[in-house]
Amino acid sequence: MLWSTKKSYLIEPFDLEEELESAIVIAKDILFGSSRIYLDMKKLIGRRGNTQNIPDGYLIDLTSVKEPKLYLVENELAKHEPLKHIAVQILEFSLSFETSPQTVKSILKDGLSNNKAAWQICTDYATINGFENVDYLLERMIYKKDSFNALVIIDEIDSELETVLLSRFKFPVEVLTFQRYISEDSERIYNFELFLAEVGTSINTSANGKIITTKTIDPSEIDTIVVPAQEEGFNEVFLNQNSWYAIRIHSSMIPKIKYIAAYRVAPESAITHIAEVKSIEQWQESGKYILYFSGPAKEISPIRLVPKSIVKAPQSSRYTSYDKLLKAKTLDEVF
Repeated sequence: MLWSTKKSYLIEPFDLEEELESAIVIAKDILFGSSRIYLDMKKLIGRRGNTQNIPDGYLIDLTSVKEPKLYLVENELAKHEPLKHIAVQILEFSLSFETSPQTVKSILKDGLSNNKAAWQICTDYATINGFENVDYLLERMIYKKDSFNALVIIDEIDSELETVLLSRFKFPVEVLTFQRYISEDSERIYNFELFLAEVGTSINTSANGKIITTKTIDPSEIDTIVVPAQEEGFNEVFLNQNSWYAIRIHSSMIPKIKYIAAYRVAPESAITHIAEVKSIEQWQESGKYILYFSGPAKEISPIRLVPKSIVKAPQSSRYTSYDKLLKAKTLDEVF
């Protein structure tokens, strides 16, 4: 239940996949942010005689000025035995994508051509960031090395499915949960995670009763993950075991991570150590990871939290760049 002093909402499960897809379209601007374009269209990809498949949609991610990305989207309901179905679908998407990049480009170009606002966003992005035109922009997303990315949007996810999606494929698979609620007077609201909310997007924060918008780091610059650490765990694991475990990391961020920094919670309230990452591995058959260091963590000048500032104390993993972190004097300058 979702509750306020004025109204309460009970969960209203989606009966049909089409209902989930319609709700995603309603919420897409908030769900994905202003720098991502969601194309809700089903078109066959893949070469005849080879694996062919129909994604539920396409997400063009323009949050980075250097690394535009494309995600093939699978929308699914948990009641449809999603483990086997989604795993097979995602694998087939990747095979179809590899054998028919020109088909994918044509589908995207047609989708953008039928959406003037989306076409203009891509045109402006291409012009500003040196991609010549929309054709070249699409080719840069589709034909580059390791260009396949998948996004699964599901109403409920269990640990087994999460583990499979996050650790069994050699390409990134992002997962979002999306649920629907309804009140007694039939007002519907939606509960969902924002897609890669802290990566290359604008974040609205509240300070002194005002909403302040800040821009996060460009995804192309990310190479460092910052983790909050209690004192006991920091000393026992981060310093003595040269590792850090049970971390949630976005699938598409894993190949980028080269360093890990520890934000020590109150009373320290500062980033004090950083280590080079040797490897990232799955943690105990879960959807989490363990990071092994190349050597002991190095102490740095404390990068402290500024009281009542826009940047709050990290409650979970956050991303930044090594250069940006080492130049920072306060946490405001890290993110």
